[in-house]
Amino acid sequence: MKRVSVLGSVVGTGILIASAALLAQQPAAPATPAPAGQAPGARAGGPPGGGVSQILKVADNLYQVPGAGGTTAVFVTATGVVLVDTKLANNGQAILDQVKTVTDKPITHIINTHTHGDHNGSNQFFPPTVEIVTQANTSANMAKMPVFQEAANKHGLPDRTFTDRLTVLSGKESIDLYYFGAAHTNGDAFVVFRDAAVMHTGDAFANKGQPLVDRANGGSGVAYPETIAKAAAQAKNIKTIITGHAQNGATMTPQDLADFGEFTGLMLSHARAALKQGQTPEQAMTDFRAKLPAKFKDYNLAGGRGGPGGNFGVLFEELQGK
Repeated sequence: MKRVSVLGSVVGTGILIASAALLAQQPAAPATPAPAGQAPGARAGGPPGGGVSQILKVADNLYQVPGAGGTTAVFVTATGVVLVDTKLANNGQAILDQVKTVTDKPITHIINTHTHGDHNGSNQFFPPTVEIVTQANTSANMAKMPVFQEAANKHGLPDRTFTDRLTVLSGKESIDLYYFGAAHTNGDAFVVFRDAAVMHTGDAFANKGQPLVDRANGGSGVAYPETIAKAAAQAKNIKTIITGHAQNGATMTPQDLADFGEFTGLMLSHARAALKQGQTPEQAMTDFRAKLPAKFKDYNLAGGRGGPGGNFGVLFEELQGK
Protein backbone atom coordinates (compact mmCIF):
# COMPACT_ATOMS: atom_id res chain seq x y z
CA MET A 1 0.00 0.00 0.00
CA LYS A 2 1.10 3.54 -0.61
CA ARG A 3 2.14 5.36 2.54
CA VAL A 4 1.62 9.13 2.66
CA SER A 5 2.82 11.34 5.49
CA VAL A 6 1.25 14.73 6.09
CA LEU A 7 3.58 16.93 8.13
CA GLY A 8 2.83 20.01 10.21
CA SER A 9 -0.49 21.78 10.36
CA VAL A 10 -1.64 20.68 6.97
CA VAL A 11 -5.22 20.53 5.81
CA GLY A 12 -5.45 17.78 3.23
CA THR A 13 -7.59 18.17 0.18
CA GLY A 14 -9.26 14.88 0.91
CA ILE A 15 -8.30 11.26 0.83
CA LEU A 16 -8.38 9.70 -2.61
CA ILE A 17 -11.70 8.06 -3.34
CA ALA A 18 -11.46 4.31 -3.58
CA SER A 19 -11.43 2.69 -6.99
CA ALA A 20 -14.59 1.52 -8.73
CA ALA A 21 -13.71 -2.06 -7.92
CA LEU A 22 -14.32 -1.30 -4.25
CA LEU A 23 -17.96 -0.61 -5.02
CA ALA A 24 -18.47 -4.35 -5.25
CA GLN A 25 -19.21 -6.29 -2.08
CA GLN A 26 -16.25 -6.08 0.26
CA PRO A 27 -14.35 -9.33 0.72
CA ALA A 28 -13.39 -10.45 4.17
CA ALA A 29 -9.69 -10.68 4.90
CA PRO A 30 -8.40 -14.01 6.25
CA ALA A 31 -9.24 -14.50 9.88
CA THR A 32 -6.39 -13.79 12.28
CA PRO A 33 -6.25 -15.18 15.83
CA ALA A 34 -6.29 -12.57 18.58
CA PRO A 35 -2.71 -11.85 19.71
CA ALA A 36 -1.43 -12.58 23.17
CA GLY A 37 -2.76 -10.01 25.58
CA GLN A 38 -5.87 -9.30 23.50
CA ALA A 39 -8.85 -8.60 25.71
CA PRO A 40 -11.23 -11.57 25.94
CA GLY A 41 -14.62 -11.50 24.27
CA ALA A 42 -13.56 -10.66 20.71
CA ARG A 43 -15.98 -12.25 18.25
CA ALA A 44 -15.88 -13.35 14.67
CA GLY A 45 -19.06 -11.34 13.99
CA GLY A 46 -22.76 -12.02 14.02
CA PRO A 47 -25.88 -10.15 15.10
CA PRO A 48 -25.89 -7.60 17.92
CA GLY A 49 -26.04 -9.05 21.39
CA GLY A 50 -22.64 -10.77 21.55
CA GLY A 51 -20.75 -7.53 22.12
CA VAL A 52 -21.42 -5.26 19.15
CA SER A 53 -24.56 -3.21 19.70
CA GLN A 54 -27.15 -2.13 17.17
CA ILE A 55 -26.25 0.84 15.01
CA LEU A 56 -27.68 4.15 16.27
CA LYS A 57 -28.28 7.37 14.35
CA VAL A 58 -26.38 10.43 15.59
CA ALA A 59 -27.07 12.88 12.73
CA ASP A 60 -27.90 12.76 9.03
CA ASN A 61 -25.62 10.12 7.45
CA LEU A 62 -23.76 9.67 10.74
CA TYR A 63 -24.17 6.73 13.09
CA GLN A 64 -22.43 5.01 15.98
CA VAL A 65 -21.98 1.35 16.86
CA PRO A 66 -21.15 0.87 20.57
CA GLY A 67 -19.82 -2.26 22.23
CA ALA A 68 -17.04 -4.85 21.79
CA GLY A 69 -14.37 -2.25 22.40
CA GLY A 70 -14.40 1.40 21.45
CA THR A 71 -17.34 3.23 19.92
CA THR A 72 -17.28 2.97 16.12
CA ALA A 73 -18.58 5.96 14.16
CA VAL A 74 -20.09 5.28 10.72
CA PHE A 75 -20.22 8.17 8.23
CA VAL A 76 -22.02 7.53 4.95
CA THR A 77 -20.71 9.64 2.06
CA ALA A 78 -21.69 9.87 -1.60
CA THR A 79 -19.21 7.17 -2.60
CA GLY A 80 -18.68 5.03 0.48
CA VAL A 81 -18.41 4.75 4.25
CA VAL A 82 -15.85 6.18 6.66
CA LEU A 83 -15.36 4.29 9.92
CA VAL A 84 -13.84 5.77 13.06
CA ASP A 85 -12.29 2.90 15.05
CA THR A 86 -12.80 -0.82 14.49
CA LYS A 87 -13.17 -2.27 17.99
CA LEU A 88 -11.51 -5.41 19.33
CA ALA A 89 -10.15 -8.06 16.99
CA ASN A 90 -12.59 -10.27 15.08
CA ASN A 91 -15.41 -7.73 15.03
CA GLY A 92 -15.02 -6.59 11.43
CA GLN A 93 -17.92 -8.63 10.11
CA ALA A 94 -20.15 -7.52 12.98
CA ILE A 95 -19.35 -3.88 12.19
CA LEU A 96 -20.03 -4.48 8.50
CA ASP A 97 -23.32 -6.21 9.30
CA GLN A 98 -24.47 -3.11 11.16
CA VAL A 99 -23.31 -0.79 8.38
CA LYS A 100 -25.32 -2.81 5.86
CA THR A 101 -28.52 -2.04 7.77
CA VAL A 102 -28.19 1.62 6.70
CA THR A 103 -26.27 1.46 3.40
CA ASP A 104 -24.89 -0.93 0.79
CA LYS A 105 -21.93 1.36 0.08
CA PRO A 106 -18.42 -0.05 0.71
CA ILE A 107 -16.01 0.95 3.45
CA THR A 108 -13.53 3.35 1.88
CA HIS A 109 -11.69 4.85 4.89
CA ILE A 110 -10.85 4.02 8.50
CA ILE A 111 -9.75 6.65 11.01
CA ASN A 112 -8.16 5.28 14.19
CA THR A 113 -8.32 7.65 17.15
CA HIS A 114 -5.32 6.03 18.86
CA THR A 115 -3.19 2.90 19.11
CA HIS A 116 -5.13 0.57 21.41
CA GLY A 117 -6.38 -2.79 20.18
CA ASP A 118 -9.95 -2.14 21.26
CA HIS A 119 -10.05 0.68 18.70
CA ASN A 120 -7.99 -0.71 15.81
CA GLY A 121 -8.35 -4.44 16.48
CA SER A 122 -10.42 -5.21 13.38
CA ASN A 123 -8.53 -3.01 10.90
CA GLN A 124 -7.10 -6.06 9.14
CA PHE A 125 -10.56 -7.47 8.40
CA PHE A 126 -11.07 -4.78 5.80
CA PRO A 127 -9.33 -5.04 2.38
CA PRO A 128 -6.11 -3.18 1.53
CA THR A 129 -8.10 -0.78 -0.68
CA VAL A 130 -9.48 0.84 2.47
CA GLU A 131 -7.34 3.86 3.38
CA ILE A 132 -6.40 4.11 7.06
CA VAL A 133 -5.62 7.47 8.68
CA THR A 134 -4.08 8.21 12.09
CA GLN A 135 -2.06 10.81 13.93
CA ALA A 136 1.66 10.30 13.26
CA ASN A 137 2.51 9.13 16.79
CA THR A 138 -0.30 6.60 16.65
CA SER A 139 1.10 5.22 13.41
CA ALA A 140 4.47 4.72 15.11
CA ASN A 141 2.81 3.08 18.12
CA MET A 142 0.71 0.76 15.97
CA ALA A 143 3.79 -0.38 14.06
CA LYS A 144 5.12 -1.79 17.34
CA MET A 145 2.00 -3.86 18.02
CA PRO A 146 2.67 -7.59 17.51
CA VAL A 147 -0.51 -8.12 15.50
CA PHE A 148 0.58 -5.63 12.85
CA GLN A 149 4.06 -7.08 12.61
CA GLU A 150 2.55 -10.16 10.99
CA ALA A 151 2.77 -9.93 7.21
CA ALA A 152 -0.89 -10.89 6.74
CA ASN A 153 -2.02 -7.96 8.90
CA LYS A 154 0.21 -5.13 7.68
CA HIS A 155 -2.56 -3.70 5.53
CA GLY A 156 -4.22 -2.80 8.84
CA LEU A 157 -1.53 -0.19 9.49
CA PRO A 158 -2.04 3.50 8.60
CA ASP A 159 -1.64 4.69 5.00
CA ARG A 160 -1.78 8.38 5.82
CA THR A 161 -0.75 10.38 8.88
CA PHE A 162 -0.93 13.93 10.20
CA THR A 163 0.75 15.84 13.00
CA ASP A 164 -1.55 18.69 13.99
CA ARG A 165 -4.51 18.84 11.61
CA LEU A 166 -5.82 17.15 8.48
CA THR A 167 -9.08 17.38 6.57
CA VAL A 168 -10.38 14.18 5.01
CA LEU A 169 -12.81 14.53 2.07
CA SER A 170 -14.29 17.91 1.19
CA GLY A 171 -17.37 20.12 1.14
CA LYS A 172 -20.24 18.96 3.32
CA GLU A 173 -18.45 15.61 3.76
CA SER A 174 -15.36 17.22 5.32
CA ILE A 175 -13.93 15.43 8.35
CA ASP A 176 -11.43 17.49 10.35
CA LEU A 177 -8.82 15.63 12.39
CA TYR A 178 -7.06 17.41 15.23
CA TYR A 179 -4.19 16.61 17.55
CA PHE A 180 -3.97 18.82 20.65
CA GLY A 181 -1.22 17.06 22.60
CA ALA A 182 -0.67 14.06 24.85
CA ALA A 183 -3.52 12.74 26.99
CA HIS A 184 -4.66 9.09 26.91
CA THR A 185 -1.70 8.43 24.56
CA ASN A 186 0.65 10.67 22.59
CA GLY A 187 -1.43 10.31 19.43
CA ASP A 188 -5.06 10.98 20.35
CA ALA A 189 -7.02 12.23 17.34
CA PHE A 190 -10.20 14.25 17.75
CA VAL A 191 -12.46 13.63 14.77
CA VAL A 192 -14.92 16.35 13.72
CA PHE A 193 -17.69 15.74 11.22
CA ARG A 194 -17.89 19.35 10.18
CA ASP A 195 -21.35 19.63 8.61
CA ALA A 196 -23.00 17.49 11.29
CA ALA A 197 -21.24 19.42 14.11
CA VAL A 198 -20.28 16.14 15.79
CA MET A 199 -16.93 15.30 17.43
CA HIS A 200 -15.60 11.80 18.17
CA THR A 201 -13.13 12.10 21.05
CA GLY A 202 -11.78 8.56 21.19
CA ASP A 203 -10.45 7.59 24.60
CA ALA A 204 -9.06 11.03 25.33
CA PHE A 205 -12.65 11.45 26.59
CA ALA A 206 -13.86 7.88 26.93
CA ASN A 207 -16.62 8.53 29.49
CA LYS A 208 -17.26 10.44 32.70
CA GLY A 209 -14.59 9.24 35.08
CA GLN A 210 -10.87 9.24 35.66
CA PRO A 211 -9.15 8.55 32.35
CA LEU A 212 -6.64 5.85 31.58
CA VAL A 213 -3.19 7.38 31.10
CA ASP A 214 -1.08 5.03 28.98
CA ARG A 215 2.44 6.27 29.64
CA ALA A 216 3.91 3.35 27.67
CA ASN A 217 2.31 4.87 24.58
CA GLY A 218 3.18 8.46 25.46
CA GLY A 219 0.12 9.34 27.54
CA SER A 220 0.45 12.12 30.10
CA GLY A 221 -1.65 12.95 33.13
CA VAL A 222 0.23 16.24 33.44
CA ALA A 223 -0.59 17.32 29.88
CA TYR A 224 -4.14 15.93 29.99
CA PRO A 225 -5.98 19.05 31.27
CA GLU A 226 -4.39 21.35 28.71
CA THR A 227 -5.08 18.92 25.87
CA ILE A 228 -8.76 18.63 26.79
CA ALA A 229 -9.03 22.41 27.23
CA LYS A 230 -7.78 22.86 23.65
CA ALA A 231 -10.25 20.26 22.40
CA ALA A 232 -13.11 21.94 24.28
CA ALA A 233 -12.17 25.31 22.75
CA GLN A 234 -12.27 23.73 19.28
CA ALA A 235 -15.68 22.23 20.12
CA LYS A 236 -17.43 25.59 20.54
CA ASN A 237 -19.51 24.98 17.40
CA ILE A 238 -20.04 21.29 18.09
CA LYS A 239 -23.52 20.02 18.99
CA THR A 240 -22.83 16.38 19.86
CA ILE A 241 -19.88 14.39 21.16
CA ILE A 242 -19.34 10.66 20.62
CA THR A 243 -17.06 9.37 23.35
CA GLY A 244 -14.57 6.52 23.13
CA HIS A 245 -16.75 4.13 25.12
CA ALA A 246 -20.30 5.42 24.88
CA GLN A 247 -22.50 3.83 27.53
CA ASN A 248 -25.53 2.38 25.74
CA GLY A 249 -24.92 4.78 22.88
CA ALA A 250 -25.33 7.89 25.04
CA THR A 251 -23.76 10.98 23.51
CA MET A 252 -22.25 13.95 25.33
CA THR A 253 -22.17 17.73 24.89
CA PRO A 254 -19.33 20.25 24.57
CA GLN A 255 -20.03 21.24 28.18
CA ASP A 256 -19.44 17.64 29.22
CA LEU A 257 -16.06 17.80 27.48
CA ALA A 258 -15.19 21.09 29.18
CA ASP A 259 -16.22 19.66 32.55
CA PHE A 260 -14.04 16.62 31.93
CA GLY A 261 -11.11 18.94 31.29
CA GLU A 262 -11.83 20.67 34.58
CA PHE A 263 -11.96 17.30 36.34
CA THR A 264 -8.54 16.26 35.01
CA GLY A 265 -7.17 19.63 36.09
CA LEU A 266 -8.52 19.20 39.61
CA MET A 267 -6.99 15.74 39.78
CA LEU A 268 -3.59 17.06 38.68
CA SER A 269 -3.69 19.94 41.18
CA HIS A 270 -4.65 17.56 43.96
CA ALA A 271 -1.82 15.21 43.00
CA ARG A 272 0.72 18.03 43.29
CA ALA A 273 -0.61 19.03 46.70
CA ALA A 274 -0.78 15.43 47.93
CA LEU A 275 2.83 14.81 46.94
CA LYS A 276 3.97 17.82 48.96
CA GLN A 277 2.03 16.46 51.94
CA GLY A 278 3.67 13.04 51.59
CA GLN A 279 0.39 11.24 50.95
CA THR A 280 0.14 7.84 49.30
CA PRO A 281 -1.95 7.50 46.12
CA GLU A 282 -4.67 5.83 48.20
CA GLN A 283 -4.74 8.69 50.69
CA ALA A 284 -4.80 11.20 47.86
CA MET A 285 -7.81 9.47 46.29
CA THR A 286 -9.71 9.38 49.58
CA ASP A 287 -9.08 13.09 50.12
CA PHE A 288 -9.93 13.88 46.48
CA ARG A 289 -13.29 12.11 46.74
CA ALA A 290 -14.18 14.13 49.81
CA LYS A 291 -13.34 17.45 48.17
CA LEU A 292 -14.70 16.79 44.67
CA PRO A 293 -17.38 19.33 43.59
CA ALA A 294 -20.95 18.05 43.38
CA LYS A 295 -20.99 18.46 39.59
CA PHE A 296 -18.73 15.40 39.39
CA LYS A 297 -20.78 13.17 41.69
CA ASP A 298 -21.62 10.81 38.81
CA TYR A 299 -17.99 10.36 37.74
CA ASN A 300 -16.56 6.86 38.02
CA LEU A 301 -13.74 6.82 40.55
CA ALA A 302 -13.87 3.09 41.21
CA GLY A 303 -10.78 0.92 41.41
CA GLY A 304 -9.38 -0.46 38.20
CA ARG A 305 -7.72 2.71 37.06
CA GLY A 306 -4.62 2.04 39.13
CA GLY A 307 -6.40 0.31 41.99
CA PRO A 308 -7.59 2.13 45.14
CA GLY A 309 -5.25 5.03 44.36
CA GLY A 310 -6.66 5.47 40.89
CA ASN A 311 -4.68 7.79 38.65
CA PHE A 312 -2.77 9.26 41.53
CA GLY A 313 -0.08 6.58 41.33
CA VAL A 314 0.49 7.43 37.66
CA LEU A 315 0.40 11.17 38.34
CA PHE A 316 2.85 10.86 41.23
CA GLU A 317 5.32 8.96 39.07
CA GLU A 318 5.08 11.45 36.24
CA LEU A 319 5.41 14.45 38.56
CA GLN A 320 8.47 12.82 40.15
CA GLY A 321 10.03 12.20 36.75
CA LYS A 322 9.90 8.43 37.07
